Amino acid sequence: MSDVCDNLMMLEERVEKEKKNMVGEGEKPKAVIIGGSIAGISSAHALTLAGWDVLVLEKTTSPPTGSPTGAGLGLNSLSQQIIHSWLPPHQKQLLHNTTLTLTIDQNHATDSEKKFSWTLTRDESFNFRAAHWADLHGLLYNALPPNVFLWGHLFLSVHVADDKGSVIVKAKVLETGKIIEIVGDFLVAADGCLSSLRQKYLPDFKLRYSGYCAWRGVLDFSKIENSETINGIRKAYPDLGKCLYFDLASGTHTVLYELQNKKLNWIWYVNQPEPEVKGTSVTMKVNNDMIQKMHQEAEQVWIPELVKQC
Repeated sequence: MSDVCDNLMMLEERVEKEKKNMVGEGEKPKAVIIGGSIAGISSAHALTLAGWDVLVLEKTTSPPTGSPTGAGLGLNSLSQQIIHSWLPPHQKQLLHNTTLTLTIDQNHATDSEKKFSWTLTRDESFNFRAAHWADLHGLLYNALPPNVFLWGHLFLSVHVADDKGSVIVKAKVLETGKIIEIVGDFLVAADGCLSSLRQKYLPDFKLRYSGYCAWRGVLDFSKIENSETINGIRKAYPDLGKCLYFDLASGTHTVLYELQNKKLNWIWYVNQPEPEVKGTSVTMKVNNDMIQKMHQEAEQVWIPELVKQC
């Protein structure tokens, strides 16, 4: 989320200059945003605050209200400050209500053979908030002006009008199959790391593989709060609820922290050769065999308390 906010600050500076060059005095320029996830909805807020009319095209047919989609996000102090600037006065408390305060950042090292871990560093002046993706998206979506989002609209193509320099976007209304055109002054590509827009304008651009993949999940323990698994996790990680835990082992590491409504967010990073990515997402669907293999490998590396909640 902090990377998104850094990019938004640069976006706000750029669009302010662009706005002066595009329209006459008293007129609002129009921005078209492709993609309505966190980056797209954040861009919509930044542009609206800068005085633009904004339209977001999102292929999903409806808002992900109450959806388990996504996982945890960490909001640093800058992210919190920017989000607060987008919220109307009567909604500013909602960021606090939908996130958990993380005041501690603690790094562990794990001996995989002895199944023993010890503390490397502990920062008790940490200033992060933990949010679930769906909760944060809902908060930002509900704070936007009405009619900003066009749900169920699949981006098809874009071209620039030679006479005025406007962008003309073609999209398909998924419910009816109708093809529509939208004219704007500014285009934002927020359609993911495998962006089709980026591919159009930067065809030689290639993603750089980081060297690892990640398993991630969210454990809802609201109905098993007193179970052996949760009691074991709380014993091994006593500051859950206010601490961001990093566990480091040879060639791998994990992240663990609690979310609102009795949920645990976990991520396991595994150094491995670059996998083949298909489609428009770097997120892969897994099958039961892959999950079983993951559990077996986790048992070889991590302490039992951590393995049980994966």
